[in-house]
Amino acid sequence: MAVYEYTARNEAGNEFNGSYSDINSISMLRNELSKMGYVLVKVHRGKKAAKKRRIRQAEVVTFSYQFAAMCSAGLPIAKCLETLEEQAENSAFKCAIAEIRQDIQAGSSLKNAFEKHKKLFSDFFLGMIEAGESSSKLSEALNMSAEYLEKRMELNRKVMSAFAYPIFIGVVCLLVLTGLLVFVVPVFAKIYQQLHVTLPGPTLLLMGLSNLIRHRWWAVLLGIIPAAFAIRRISKSPLIRARLDSFKLNMPVFGRLNRLVVVSQFTRTFAMLASVGVSLIDALHVASAVAHNHKITEIANELQAAIMAGHPVGISLKKYEIFPPMISQLATSGEEGGMLAEMLNKGADFIDKDIDRTTSALLAKLEPALTVVMGSIVGVILMAVYLPMFDYMQHLE
Repeated sequence: MAVYEYTARNEAGNEFNGSYSDINSISMLRNELSKMGYVLVKVHRGKKAAKKRRIRQAEVVTFSYQFAAMCSAGLPIAKCLETLEEQAENSAFKCAIAEIRQDIQAGSSLKNAFEKHKKLFSDFFLGMIEAGESSSKLSEALNMSAEYLEKRMELNRKVMSAFAYPIFIGVVCLLVLTGLLVFVVPVFAKIYQQLHVTLPGPTLLLMGLSNLIRHRWWAVLLGIIPAAFAIRRISKSPLIRARLDSFKLNMPVFGRLNRLVVVSQFTRTFAMLASVGVSLIDALHVASAVAHNHKITEIANELQAAIMAGHPVGISLKKYEIFPPMISQLATSGEEGGMLAEMLNKGADFIDKDIDRTTSALLAKLEPALTVVMGSIVGVILMAVYLPMFDYMQHLE
């Protein structure tokens, strides 16, 4: 559907600007505006490219904080969204806010209006919106959503920054190898051809790889591109997805870190939803969706069944090794004191600190290991290059 940018006039005679994308024609836009009591003044077709501009998570966090502050001040929701729409610098985000505002003015619930933009607003955010709207605690729910998104963004930033150096080392290693194969190996190949030296197996393999990269690079690309599409298609299979998720949680070196990240996301989401009045069953469902792990989804389904059967949350969590004992203990204490959400939030904070320690320890081990691996690979290539030269020197003696 096309994007239309328009100017309309309200009943008081004031003109305002907006954009609409959920329509097929200008006549449909005129009808939609008339339903809200507005008169279309002028309209032009907007650029679809602006709609595709990337919206950063930091912008969503800022939006949530601002929306919460305006709601807590008692401003009408439509007026809050109109102000936030005017302040948005990102054209794609401005368009999304405008569509949400228009749906609200047309009588849609806040949750349904935001749900049309699920790629932008997560299941957790939608759950908090619904809970806040139904319990008249919208500003509180929005503020907690912003805090949660900010903590999650900070967690992702810490994990990514911890592995920035290993990734950098890997890229440098790849560039060095490519440089040796493209520029260094061909020089030695010409020398050995002129000297009529018998080449050992490692050298022949290295020169074959060099020729492939230099003269058949297009064939390499033709092989990589279909392979990438095939892997992407296969990875979408539920069975393969489940096995990959299980492997992530049990893989060597990184398995513990992955488990901590998944448990942190699941626990904090569950706790925050429960704190604003979402039922434990619904909170578990949304928390499993936010964690994006098949194993956690299975556990969440079993926890839902246990809670519906009357079992306490703490005792139910204790059955699963993926949750640290501290989480089940805090959940049990929280249930006994009527502070389940608060205690689980503290547990998520402890796990986040453990993630910091784990990433630091992994980085300390990875840095020297990667340096050794990179040096070994370069050393093997250089040895394969110089082996015929050593044999030639022995023959001269």
